[in-house]
Amino acid sequence: MRVRFAPSPTGHLHIGGARTALFNYLLAKKHNGTFILRIEDTDEDRSTAESTRSIFESMLWLGLNWDEGAMPDNKEKGAYGPYVQSVREAQGIYRKYADQLVREGNAFHCYCSPEELEESRRKALTEKRDPVYDGRCRRLTGDQRGAFEAQGRKPVVRFMMPKDGAVGWADLVHKEMKFENKVLSDFIIQKASGYPTYNFACVIDDHLMEITHVIRGDDHISNTPLQVHLYAAFGWQVPELGHLSMILGPDGTRLSKRHGATSVGEYRTQGYLPETMRNYLALLGWSNPESQQLFKKGELEEKFDLKGCQKSPAIFDPVKLDWMNGEYIRTLSREEFVGATGPYMDQFGLNVPLSGVPRADIVALEQEKCKLLAELPAKVEFFFKDPVYDQAAVDSTLKKPEVPAILKGVKEAYCALPEFKDVQIEAATRAFAKAGGFKAGQVFHPVRVALSGRTDGPTLFKMIEYLGKEESLKRLDKALALV
Repeated sequence: MRVRFAPSPTGHLHIGGARTALFNYLLAKKHNGTFILRIEDTDEDRSTAESTRSIFESMLWLGLNWDEGAMPDNKEKGAYGPYVQSVREAQGIYRKYADQLVREGNAFHCYCSPEELEESRRKALTEKRDPVYDGRCRRLTGDQRGAFEAQGRKPVVRFMMPKDGAVGWADLVHKEMKFENKVLSDFIIQKASGYPTYNFACVIDDHLMEITHVIRGDDHISNTPLQVHLYAAFGWQVPELGHLSMILGPDGTRLSKRHGATSVGEYRTQGYLPETMRNYLALLGWSNPESQQLFKKGELEEKFDLKGCQKSPAIFDPVKLDWMNGEYIRTLSREEFVGATGPYMDQFGLNVPLSGVPRADIVALEQEKCKLLAELPAKVEFFFKDPVYDQAAVDSTLKKPEVPAILKGVKEAYCALPEFKDVQIEAATRAFAKAGGFKAGQVFHPVRVALSGRTDGPTLFKMIEYLGKEESLKRLDKALALV
């Protein structure tokens, strides 16, 4: 089995593309096959080196290590290269096959201008016909071609589509697919610039690279009958074809920026783990007989099967993704969690806590509750700098009439502690509450807000221990002055 992921480098790696890459990767691993990365940069105007680098980075971050294909730093590995279409075009690979189709009568040069094609399209719509190319250049004489070239017109090459019968294939996801040839156009296989079009180049490359299975999004279904015709014209075997369901946003419309982040890089920046993204993407349009939701390392490679892919669109659920990320964060060792959060802490300059407690100890306080790594700095910032009091927290918690007496009493209790550890702090706080006739919550909540500026946070008494005695007393005084 040889499968490929063939992105167009016109932007960052989109969630849909990442899901396609993942399914191909899992399929190759399941069947001891080869996973190939090919860069399809035949869109001369929009393809960029920056996008190619971004695709490499996202693939490597997701752990989708390819066996063969284009590599960072303009390197390649494998015996079927080049794996970048612009390089293949420069070597004349596509022109050779386009010329062959023209020579054999399966393709022709078309000299129609954009204005002529638009007029033809408008006329077809007016006459309630399908607005497909009308074939006017199919049978040009040598004199007619010469006249067009004398005008400076540069031709494209179009494939000569049969007008009778139908074309179809047995899709690995959608089952039997069939298209009437009369609704298909004489599509362009080579642009006037000499560059191949997507439909042409990918057929040539898939054949020459001996791709056995083409697994891609179902937005390519309309391209597939054109490509099947190309295979037939060359007398080549068509690979197994499977088209994955579309990914929709929670509102049922196609996933886009209005639903939030759409690229892999954005999710990485927000603090999702690569393990989370692999697991979540695998469940977009695929299910297993056990309805398993969380997978340990190596399980997806063992259990993935194209038979579990669904035809109906997959719904991207951010709430489920956040839940899943929290689950994966809790499986990390303390060292792994501290390491994963390090770049986010460094970004905000949160290096040395005010009390001198190791940063790792403070970060570890939030592991059980953390859902996004990028949220961590805001949650622990008060350990590193003076707290910023949330006005809603002050109004709801510190403005109560009994709070000044509570904060004064707690301060006196803490001053008397010879050892400032969470066990002693908790005992002293509860003893004060009991002696003063307060419920525990009446004391705990204003103490938390006084010390952190917020109503939520890590476990209270370990938080106070890590703030340290001197800093805690100072903040109690500040809160007293505030109220």
